[in-house]
Amino acid sequence: MRNSRPLTVVITGASSGIGLAAALAFARRGDRLVLAARDEMSLDEAAARCRAEGGEAIAVPTDVSVEAMVEELARAALDAFGRIDLWINNAAVTAFGFFERIPPEVFRQVIETDLIGTANGARAALPVFKRQGRGMLINVASMVSYVPQPYATPYVASKTAVRAFGECLRMELSLEHASDIHVCTVMPESVDTPLFENAANFAGRAARPMPPILTPEQVADAILKLVEQPRREVFVGHAGRMAALMHSFAPGLFERTMARQVDRKHFQRLPAAPDSGNVLAPVGEGAHVHGGWRRSGLSWSKMALYGGLATVPLLLVWRNRR
Repeated sequence: MRNSRPLTVVITGASSGIGLAAALAFARRGDRLVLAARDEMSLDEAAARCRAEGGEAIAVPTDVSVEAMVEELARAALDAFGRIDLWINNAAVTAFGFFERIPPEVFRQVIETDLIGTANGARAALPVFKRQGRGMLINVASMVSYVPQPYATPYVASKTAVRAFGECLRMELSLEHASDIHVCTVMPESVDTPLFENAANFAGRAARPMPPILTPEQVADAILKLVEQPRREVFVGHAGRMAALMHSFAPGLFERTMARQVDRKHFQRLPAAPDSGNVLAPVGEGAHVHGGWRRSGLSWSKMALYGGLATVPLLLVWRNRR
C-alpha cells in the first residue's frame, strides 16, 4: 500500500495509548493524520505532538458511537487532504466486574463504543475506499476476540464481534472483487496503556493488565507492518496465539484455568469503589501513550504463563495416548 506520497490516516481513540502511539509512528514517516477522540484538550495535545514529529495532523473531536460525528470525521479528512488511505478503528472503553454488577447503561455503552463505533468507522471509510479504488481498514480488537475471560463481558463480547465483523467485510469485498481494499484485524495481548486506570470498575478491586504486557509501540509497529504487507488477522505478542491454541484443544480446561488466572492476576489488592470511569464520558486524562504498568525484562509471571500454555498441547497428547 505504501507509495511515494504521504498517506492520509484516520485514527480513532488517538488521544492516548495505542492510538497515540500509532499516530506518532505515522507522523515520523511524514504521513497526514486525522485524529479523533472525545476529549478535545487531549486530542489537541496529541495533534501537536504529531506535528512536532514531522507529520501533518488535524484534531476532530469525535464520539465514535455517534454515527453523525463519524461521518463528519470522514468529511473533515477529505476536506483537509482530499483522500483517506487508511482508517484505524481503535477507540475502545472497558468495564470490569461480574456481568450482573455492571450497570446496563455502562454495559450498553461499551458495546456502542467498541463494536458500533467500529461499524460506524467502516460505514464512513468503505465508500471512500471504493470511490478511490483502494484503501485499508484496520480494526484494533484484542486477544480476547479468540480467548474469552471473566470480569469483562461487554468488552469481550464487543471484541469478539469486531473480529467476526472484519471476516464478514472481507467476504463481501471479495464478492465485489475489491482486491485493493483490505480489512485487517489486530489482536494484541495486554498493553501498557491508560485503559485500565480509566476503565469502569464494578469488581470491588482495582484493575491492572494481566502479564505479559506489551508496549503500545509494539502494537503500533504491527499496524505499520500491515500497511506494507496486509494480513487478515494478526496477534501481537505470543500469549494470545498460545492461549487460542489451548482454547481450541481443551475449551473446558481453558475456561477453568483462565477464570482462575484472571481472578488472581487482573486485579490489585487495592479496593475500588464502583465507578463508571471513562465509559459514559471522557475523564480528561491527557495525551499519554503509556499507563505505567510494564516492568523491564521477562517477569516470572510471564515465564509461567508462556510455559504453562506451551505445555497444554503436550499434556493433551499424553492424556489421549493413555
